[in-house]
Amino acid sequence: MTRTVYLNGEYMPEDQAKVSVFDRGFLFADGVYEVTSVLGGKLLDFDGHAVRLARSLGELGMANPITKDDLLAVHRELVRLNDIEDGLVYLQITRGAADRDFAFPAEGTPQTIVLFTQAKPGLADSPLAQTGMKVISIEDQRWARRDIKTVQLLYPSMGKMMAKAAGAHDAWMVEDGFITEGTSNNAYIVKDGKIITRNLGHEILHGITRAAVLRFAREAQMEIEERPFTLDEAKAADEAFITSASMFVMPVVEMDGDSIGTGAVGPVAKRLREIYLDESRKMAV
Repeated sequence: MTRTVYLNGEYMPEDQAKVSVFDRGFLFADGVYEVTSVLGGKLLDFDGHAVRLARSLGELGMANPITKDDLLAVHRELVRLNDIEDGLVYLQITRGAADRDFAFPAEGTPQTIVLFTQAKPGLADSPLAQTGMKVISIEDQRWARRDIKTVQLLYPSMGKMMAKAAGAHDAWMVEDGFITEGTSNNAYIVKDGKIITRNLGHEILHGITRAAVLRFAREAQMEIEERPFTLDEAKAADEAFITSASMFVMPVVEMDGDSIGTGAVGPVAKRLREIYLDESRKMAV
């Protein structure tokens, strides 16, 4: 079945959706994006994604071409039109199409807004949640403003391929000896029952799932320390895990070929995944 996508105010078959070759998202990666999970036909953490979208646009001096209410309506309509029970809704907004110039186009240039869905049956039932992920460590060579969710994802994509070549699921990036984050997720370790994750700043993405998981962890009286942690700390941890919109809370059991902790899924990651999925389903829209 051909998907219905949303492009600049219209719903249309995916094979009819076209974007200009002069679009700045294509020429300069001059755009931002969000990915919202769908479970049971409902959107998880939509408000958080809408807030972060507005922040990313603001940090790039880009207007927001759609209201939060209209954006929610588009998400829901695409879920309905494409009969998505479990899956993802991808959103991308660029500065629009203009003749190629490093300077931004004239104010009022129409922006490009695209949304599409991806069906992911059983999204919350990934076998990896039972076995855990394997990761490798790589140098973090991204630009300095990782807190802005831009579409310039070449190095994270390369990191995924480095992990694949090494027989792993993902890569954790290292800068000055400290873990920043995964290629498309926030990174955590657990030591002596304490959850440790890097504090917010320009160095990492301000994950929406991260914020929710840490809130739920505090409500469950879990101890949390937000600070940079080293690669050596990660390898010596009792547990490790990642969070992201599409993987929720996912245990990490191996780094660079060495087991983390017992090499099996740990109790903290397992419990946090249960809590996150239960609570997020209750609040889904």
